[in-house]
Amino acid sequence: MRKESGHCLKVFHLYPDLLNLYGDRGNVMAFARRCRWRGIDVEVRQISLGEKVSFKEADFLFLGGGSDREQNLMAGDLAARKEQLREAVEEGLVVLAICGGYQLLGKYYRTLDGKEIPGLGILDLYTRAGRERLIGNVAVEMEINGMTHRVVGFENHAGRTFLGDLKPLGKVLAGRGNNGEDGFEGARYNNVFCSYLHGPLLPKNTVLADNFIALALKRRGWREELRPLDDSFEKAAVDTMLKRIL
Repeated sequence: MRKESGHCLKVFHLYPDLLNLYGDRGNVMAFARRCRWRGIDVEVRQISLGEKVSFKEADFLFLGGGSDREQNLMAGDLAARKEQLREAVEEGLVVLAICGGYQLLGKYYRTLDGKEIPGLGILDLYTRAGRERLIGNVAVEMEINGMTHRVVGFENHAGRTFLGDLKPLGKVLAGRGNNGEDGFEGARYNNVFCSYLHGPLLPKNTVLADNFIALALKRRGWREELRPLDDSFEKAAVDTMLKRIL
C-alpha cells in the first residue's frame, strides 16, 4: 500500500494497566503491527484513569476485561465520558470491546442477589450473573465483508449477555457464547464489535484484524485496498484449533 504523507491511525487502548485478562493487549499489538507491516503509520495511546481524552481523535479503540474491582474503577471513570464516547460511536469510531468491556457498553449488569449495576447504555444489551462460569475454547461463524469466516477464541465469563435490537457478532459452532442459550456470540453496532473471546482475538483471526484496519482507514477517507500479508501460520493454527473443538 502506498504510504500517505502525514497520515497516521490513532489507537486508543483504554486502561491497559487495569484491563488485560488473558493477554488482551495482544489485540492492540496485532492491529498496530499489521498496519506497520503495510507501511501505515500508527500511534498507540494508552489511556489511564482520569486522563483527558477526545474519542473523536481515535481511529480504533480497544477496551478489554479485568477483575470485578478493576472493572468497577474503570466503569466509574468511563461513565463521566459516556456521552463523548456515544457521539464517537455514532460517527463510526471502530471499537473492539472484550468481556467486561463488552458488558459495560450495555444497559446494566444484574448480580446474583438482584442488584443492578448501571452500564454506559451505549448498546442495547444487558447482562445477568450466572452461577456457573462459561469456560473453554470457542468457534464462531461470522460474516465479514459479505463472506462467511470461522473465528476462534477462549471464553471465561460468568455473565450472561442478552441482546436487544442488535446483531450478534456470530453464530456459536462450539462453546457457549453470550449466554449459553441462544447460540450467539458477541454483538455488533455500527463499527463497534463486542465479544467474550479472549486469547487474544486478533492475532489468531487475521481476517478480523484486517477488517478493523480497513474500517479505520475508510473512516479517515483512505479507500485503497489492504495489501495481503502472509498469514499461512495463523491460518494453520486456526485450522488446527477448529479440528480439535468441532
